[in-house]
Amino acid sequence: MITFSLAIVLMLSTPGPGVLSAAGVGAGFGARAGLRYIAGLCIGQALVFVFVAAGLSAVVLANPWLRLTLMLLSCCYLFYLACSIAMAGSKVSFIQTARAPGLVAGILLQPINPKAYAVLTALLTGFPLHPEDYWTEVTIKFVILNIIWIPIHVIWVYFGVSLKRLNLSAKLQRGINIIMALSVLLVVALATWATF
Repeated sequence: MITFSLAIVLMLSTPGPGVLSAAGVGAGFGARAGLRYIAGLCIGQALVFVFVAAGLSAVVLANPWLRLTLMLLSCCYLFYLACSIAMAGSKVSFIQTARAPGLVAGILLQPINPKAYAVLTALLTGFPLHPEDYWTEVTIKFVILNIIWIPIHVIWVYFGVSLKRLNLSAKLQRGINIIMALSVLLVVALATWATF
């Protein structure tokens, strides 16, 4: 169980669309909006977990055009996110939009996020905890996943909120934006490389 938990921390702590957009909502719109967005991400992640547990992810991963479509949608969103971050100039704001992304935006992100399918498939198919009873194992893994997943995303929201409160110099804010944009682009590059 410790190895499984460590794998979750490592897989979820890396920059991906969920954590980066959660930080962006926190930086741009505050903690309350960020927590609403995380609630949507959590529901979306639970849906993907059900798809993976029920074997539907095998259909997605085995169907090249569907996998490519989801990958392109996710990469386009990530590229948009990276451009928004980089173009923010001297203002730390991971995303630029007039209205805070809410619950629905969070829900909709996860089903088009190939990282969610890949991570959840790896976590469900590896690390046997209760191999003699599949659904007991799925339930245990779902509980452990959420015990770790939710705090990690909350931390990213508060990271975004904290950056906004620091009132950093324009040069430092620009540097943070560039580093975060490059992180997002790295996720796009890694996801694309892993697909082809």
